[in-house]
Amino acid sequence: MKIRTGEITTHVQRLPAAEREGQQGEPPVVVFVHGLLTDSLASYYFTLGPAFAAAGIDVIMYDLRGHGRSDRPESGYQVECFVDDLVALLDALGEHRRVHVVGNSFGGTVAAGAAAWYPERIATLTLIEAEPPVPRWTEHMANGLALAKEHLVNEDVIEWIKENRGAQTARLSRVAGRILNSTTLGAEVWSGRVIDDDLSAITCPVLAIFGEESGLVAQVPLFESALERCRTVVLPDQGHSVLVERTKETRDLLLDWILEHDEAEKRAAGHELAEAVR
Repeated sequence: MKIRTGEITTHVQRLPAAEREGQQGEPPVVVFVHGLLTDSLASYYFTLGPAFAAAGIDVIMYDLRGHGRSDRPESGYQVECFVDDLVALLDALGEHRRVHVVGNSFGGTVAAGAAAWYPERIATLTLIEAEPPVPRWTEHMANGLALAKEHLVNEDVIEWIKENRGAQTARLSRVAGRILNSTTLGAEVWSGRVIDDDLSAITCPVLAIFGEESGLVAQVPLFESALERCRTVVLPDQGHSVLVERTKETRDLLLDWILEHDEAEKRAAGHELAEAVR
């Protein structure tokens, strides 16, 4: 379905939780946030979404602005715009529960921004091969998007991608080139609000999953030292495409993580209620 979120219309799919044995109260809810340019909510629909619903978790998946079936405005692509869309979506859906937000690649940047700027809405944060919106993130994002804007409208480049990465990747790359050359996304994503490099703005529990062969794995020491409640997992012999290539391991890690923290949050709420009525 499509739903109004501020000045745009967002395409969203919800998968209701199946009944889970021993479930008390409302089920937890997870929001899946996809990556930039060549991605959409479909990447979760065909990987994690249905399994989470079957495990007793309410699932929200949506297309980021400029992607999939959501609106593609000409401008308004700073990272805080994506974060505000996420919160506006929760409001429009009438979602009162604190959500477990999961972000893959750029989706993790958005998810981390939500955890930093709207902590009251976020129960846990999971980053899959992602980097928070810190100052150092802006430089390599700006450089990468500038190159993509130039090269993804070159038919020789698209043909090389088709021959070496397949027709589907070539099709998505062509779409990415159109987005970059018809909107201000490439100039805006990295130009907006950031959080401090020490990650002090993120206070919720964090699960961070990286591929051993990805450059983003270099963040592990910072995460482990700066985030008080953080678990990092490094998958051996794995590059950036963790979600697609290591789906089962990612699913199992995330299910355990979310159910564990949902139970802990409910126990804490129960203790608070008991204290309040004593």
